[in-house]
Amino acid sequence: MKNYSIKNISEFMLKLFDDEATAYKAAEIGKAILSAQSLRLTDIAAKMSGKTQSAAYKRIQRFVSETDPREVLWRLFQEQAEFVIGDPTEIERPQARKTEYVGTLKDKKTRGFWVLVLATPYRGRAIPCGVMTYSSKTISAGLDSRNLNHFRLLASLKDLLGDRPLVLDREFSYLELLERLVAEALHFVIRLNLGRHPPKFVDSEGREVSLTISPGETVVYQGVWYKGRVCVNVIGRWKRGLGEPLWVMTNLAAEAGLRIYQKRMKIEEAFRDLKNLLGMDKLMNKKQTIMEKMVALLLMVYAIGLLLGERLRDYLYGKRTDEQQPASAEASLPGSPLGKRGEKWKRYSGLFLLLKQKWSLPSAKWQTLFNKALADFTNIVHHPVRTHV
Repeated sequence: MKNYSIKNISEFMLKLFDDEATAYKAAEIGKAILSAQSLRLTDIAAKMSGKTQSAAYKRIQRFVSETDPREVLWRLFQEQAEFVIGDPTEIERPQARKTEYVGTLKDKKTRGFWVLVLATPYRGRAIPCGVMTYSSKTISAGLDSRNLNHFRLLASLKDLLGDRPLVLDREFSYLELLERLVAEALHFVIRLNLGRHPPKFVDSEGREVSLTISPGETVVYQGVWYKGRVCVNVIGRWKRGLGEPLWVMTNLAAEAGLRIYQKRMKIEEAFRDLKNLLGMDKLMNKKQTIMEKMVALLLMVYAIGLLLGERLRDYLYGKRTDEQQPASAEASLPGSPLGKRGEKWKRYSGLFLLLKQKWSLPSAKWQTLFNKALADFTNIVHHPVRTHV
C-alpha cells in the first residue's frame, strides 16, 4: 500500500487462526506478500523485518512447516453465498525440470501445473475458500486422474453447498463429474465445451438433439440427456457482436442457470488479479505441500486486500446499487474529489486501487475504512462453518 502500512493486518488474521502467535506470524508474512506483490519466498523475505533476509526466509519456512493454511482457508466460505465457483488456472514453470509436482500443461509441451480454487461471489469478485493443485506428473505418479482430483475437492465441499449450485467452466463438462454431482444430489451450472468433439444430447425418446442458435437468439432445451446418461436443461445465448454463443447446462431452471453463469464470468477477473497483482504465477517452491500452503495463505491475503480495496473503492468512486449499474450521484459517498465515480467504480477492482493507484486519505478516514473492512471480514469468518478435514 502506497499511503498506509497495514500494520494491523494481524487483526484480520486473528479472526482466522485460533492461536494468537500463529496469527501474528501469518500477518507478518501476509503483509510482506502485499508489499512484494509476489509469492516467491525470496521476494517475500526481502519485505519482512529483521537483520537479514535469510532469517526472514527461515521464519516463512517454519510457519508453513508448523501450520496448514489450507485448513484455515475454509473459514472464508460465505454462508450467504448464492453459488460456489470452481476455477482451475494454469501456472507455467518452463524451467522447473526437476520439481516433483510440475508436469506438462494442455499443449503437452509447456511445464507447469494447475491450481483449482473454490470461491464464493463477493460484489462482482470472489472470496476464495478452498484450493488444491495437480499436474500431469502428480496424476501419473499417483496412478490418479484429473477427474479423481476434482472429485476429492468437490467432496470436501459437499456439506457446505446445501442447495447452492456449483458453477464450473468448460474443463468440468464431462460425464463422470456430472454423474457424481447427480449422485450426491448437488445442483450445478456448467458451461458446455463445444470444441472439435461436442457432447451429444438426446431427448426423452432417444432422438439426438442438435444445439443450434443464431446471433441475437436465446434458445432452451428442457429435459435433454447428456450423452444419454444425465438429464439436464440446456440454454444458449448468442449476443450480437460476439464471435460465438454461450451454452450452459444445469439441473436448475435453464434461465436461472444462465443468469448465474453470467455472474461467474465477471468473477474471472478475481483470478486474474491473483496473478497480475499478487504474483501467484511466481511460485517457486520445491515441495507441493509447501507450495499449496503458500497459495492458501496468498488467498487469505487476497481476501483481506479485496475487502480493504472495496471499502476504498466505494469511498473514492461511490457505491453502486447493483452489479450492473452505478448509483446516482446522490447515492455516492460524500468527500471524494473525483468525477464520474460510477464509471470508475466499474473500471477498477478494489485490490487494483489499493495496490496500484495513487491515493491519499486522512489517517482517521483510512482507519474508518479499515474498521469497516474488518467488520466485513469478521461477518464472513464467524459463520458456523465446518473446518475441512
